[in-house]
Amino acid sequence: MTNNMFFIANWKMFGDFKSVNSIKKVIKFSKSKKFSKAQIIYCPPYTLISNFIKLVKNSKIKIGAQNCHHSQNPGPFTGSINVDLIKSIGAKYVIIGHSENRRMGESNKLINHKIKSALKSGLKVIFCIGETLEEKRKKVTKKVLNNQLKLGLNKIKNTKNILIAYEPIWSIGSGLIPKSNELLETIHFIKKKIKKCKVLYGGSVNPKNINELKSIRNIDGYLIGGASQDPKKFIDIIKKTYI
Repeated sequence: MTNNMFFIANWKMFGDFKSVNSIKKVIKFSKSKKFSKAQIIYCPPYTLISNFIKLVKNSKIKIGAQNCHHSQNPGPFTGSINVDLIKSIGAKYVIIGHSENRRMGESNKLINHKIKSALKSGLKVIFCIGETLEEKRKKVTKKVLNNQLKLGLNKIKNTKNILIAYEPIWSIGSGLIPKSNELLETIHFIKKKIKKCKVLYGGSVNPKNINELKSIRNIDGYLIGGASQDPKKFIDIIKKTYI
């Protein structure tokens, strides 16, 4: 385990203006010297990004968006938000390729365009990859991941501003996580394919299983869904990672 671990809070389609105040506990916690190397990033819904940015102004917590349109230029795309709009309000990161968006029709080609657009704008990318339960059972996980990496990062030579989040689709929201030996092997496979990239794990990360997950030394952090909406659980995950 490295000291500079990433803890990314993906709030998905949750949160209102009242719930923004819950981050205050995490802001206070983030100023503790003991956990000063924890890289904390919040990715709330678009509607809350500006509120989050105001709150974290005097902390080291960064803010990101959960997705973006593939076009960097403004245009007739009703309901869409592009990378320049995201950057203009002070966000530093954007999640791209999450399985929940892939299920809505995002192809590897579209994801590739989005990543290029984000990097060109100066945003850092949290690039999600992962296999379905059926693909896992067929033992084609590495083939699926290799394809997602190859096509998603097509013609992208510099990956220093990309974090790769391995999220097995069958694990998201299920409470299940991969076996330690399987996860160790998968993370190693990804790092071998994309050298010098930080690789995070996502999928049902919570305070109960973080001790098992932290034993896998090649993980560089976590993409956390439901548990990140509760400041106590989110702080517990960070604390237990370093204990």
